[in-house]
Amino acid sequence: MKMAETVVKIEGVGKAYRIGGLHPGYATFRESLGGLIAAPFRRGKGGGRNTLWALDKVDLEIREGELLGIIGHNGAGKSTLLKILSRVTRPTRGRVEIHGRVGSLLEVGTGFHPDLTGRENVFLNGAILGMKRAEIRRKFDEIVGFAEIEKFVETPVKFYSSGMYVRLAFSVAAHLEPEILIMDEVLAVGDAAFQQKCLDKMRDIRQQGRTILFVSHNMPAVTRLCRRVVLMEAGRVVADGESQEIVNRYLSSTWKTSALREWGDGEGAPGDAVVRLRRVRVCDERGETSAAVDIRRPVRIEVTYDVLEEGHVVAPLVELHNEEGTEVFSSHDTGAEWRRRARPRGRYTSAVHVPGNFLAEGSLVAHVSIVSHFPATILRARESSALAFQVIDRQGGDSARGDYTGPMPGVVRPLLDWTTVVEHAPGAGGTTDGTRGRSADGR
Repeated sequence: MKMAETVVKIEGVGKAYRIGGLHPGYATFRESLGGLIAAPFRRGKGGGRNTLWALDKVDLEIREGELLGIIGHNGAGKSTLLKILSRVTRPTRGRVEIHGRVGSLLEVGTGFHPDLTGRENVFLNGAILGMKRAEIRRKFDEIVGFAEIEKFVETPVKFYSSGMYVRLAFSVAAHLEPEILIMDEVLAVGDAAFQQKCLDKMRDIRQQGRTILFVSHNMPAVTRLCRRVVLMEAGRVVADGESQEIVNRYLSSTWKTSALREWGDGEGAPGDAVVRLRRVRVCDERGETSAAVDIRRPVRIEVTYDVLEEGHVVAPLVELHNEEGTEVFSSHDTGAEWRRRARPRGRYTSAVHVPGNFLAEGSLVAHVSIVSHFPATILRARESSALAFQVIDRQGGDSARGDYTGPMPGVVRPLLDWTTVVEHAPGAGGTTDGTRGRSADGR
């Protein structure tokens, strides 16, 4: 099997910006000459402190046909890197090799002339990409139809809403057939129907063997679409690998937690003189610690704790929240074995079992507590954001997603039974046999 060729090669790229002062405007010859003479003395006094390196020593290779995700916190350098690859700005140092025509969809406002109409901007962008006018004309109706702006195609784009603007920008970037498509937060703007169209189009582009660079803060979309992900921090690439692994590292740095948390036997563990937490973790069905779980498979959250003083009825409590801060559910141990029964001193491990096809796709945080419910509710130990893990819902699987690729809101995503009654079949003479069918997943 032939190995895919490298279409983007980035070597030692850095980008510096001067900060801390306003642009002085145009200088006279005398001022410029004076500045040139004084420059060595300013550098000797630490003038470089006003320089911000948005990118620093970035090395990266991207192969033909890859859909590469680029993630990181705000200010990590993601957008600056894309601007360099799109030739919007030049690197301060380093070298970039690009083999193929590049189409870009960066932030709203990039790439279109506000005083030109939608039609004129389509042809302008095509010309910038090096396409012939006949080639653009052949694609024009498809571009406008995808963007849903037929009524406004002769209107200057400065009068477009942000949604219309982004729809047209995405349509132009995707339909003018660049070998390399660069997109920055394209899913952050637009309604669910538009996002679905974008995802479908990205899938088609990838199947055609073209390369996509995808920057997003939408971690479910990143893990669903991309096999390879790059993590950037402070202008550098700090991790490059399989999507689930890199996304989990990003989430761990965001929430300062992971799928496993342990405390020693000292007094630093959450708790009191009665009970203390020792370990919490997320496990898959094989009992292995897992920071990424398949939406179709069961998962359990284990809580290990020490009962230090006898005579107390205690129970572990897990509260699960999604990345938007909404509580998905809370659950405490209601098993008959220890209900209203004091636990002897010792170490215990309790687990709450969550079935497959129950949790929704996305990132989840677990708050873990130990409480006394009888005779009164008393909080004995608590660790907020004790655990973090991700639920992955792959395309084409047998989850509730089915063949749909767009965003699916909701705090849970159960796989429910559907039945269909054929009321009238063509050619059946208006009769029905009451045939019942099950859903396409066979349930």
